Amino acid sequence: MKLNNHRPGGGNATLHFMMKHNFSRLILLLPALMISLTFFLLPVGKLIWLSLADGTGQSYWSIFTQPTYYRSLLSTVVLSVLVTLVSLVIATISGLFLTRYQFRGKSLLIAMLSFPLAFPGVVIGFFVIMLAGRQGMVAQASLALVGERWVFAYTMAGLFLGYLYFSIPRVVLTVMGAAEKLDHNLVEAGRSLGANRWQILRDVTLPALTPGLISSGSVCFATSMGAFGTAFSLATDINVLPMTIYTEFTLNANFAMAAALSLILGAVTWLCLALARLKGATSLNMGG
Repeated sequence: MKLNNHRPGGGNATLHFMMKHNFSRLILLLPALMISLTFFLLPVGKLIWLSLADGTGQSYWSIFTQPTYYRSLLSTVVLSVLVTLVSLVIATISGLFLTRYQFRGKSLLIAMLSFPLAFPGVVIGFFVIMLAGRQGMVAQASLALVGERWVFAYTMAGLFLGYLYFSIPRVVLTVMGAAEKLDHNLVEAGRSLGANRWQILRDVTLPALTPGLISSGSVCFATSMGAFGTAFSLATDINVLPMTIYTEFTLNANFAMAAALSLILGAVTWLCLALARLKGATSLNMGG
């Protein structure tokens, strides 16, 4: 004779528990869903509708055919790539040095390196003007040395300097965090096998830092693509996408073009972040 070990109503109790558990998860997700709907889906939907208001999508075609728009897009991408690459090089060297060596004033130096994160873009633009503007330190020094003022604050070089100023701290802090977790046994093993400093850096250190470098580099690129405050402060001879969007929206009242440019900017930035996430996950799985 077989005994029935199932309690009466056990199935209903299990079903009730699962429903209650799913409802609890839905309640927890509700704030995130509301924020996504309010601040992402609805605005993006509105931008798509505005960009296609004429029914032809002519705004998108104009971005890649009219010099004003495609040069703005190209210059923004090139500038962001250059800022990202230079930031990664400087921040990797600085981050490894700060992680490996102890010296007096190290904490103060790290605090100073992270100081730019406290300033908005407009203030950073003002810093660039004080450094390389018409009355800046570079202009005053060049006037005294060669008899002419060197002014580059209001050009792409000045914008590059401003973006670099607030990009380096982000990467430095990420590199330091990744370097502190580096397995020093691997470094010692490389030295015992006769590897020199550069071989250890190439074959051990950089592969271990790769996920962090990819992550911080993608954030640096995305920030440079969409930064507005610094560009607005230095916008005399600068043609980057955030300024073009601002001009089309506020001065020309060309809402369709402003919406199309915003979507293109968002698409390029999102693609970079998606590729970086995929590449970072691949590097992590490969032990990089």
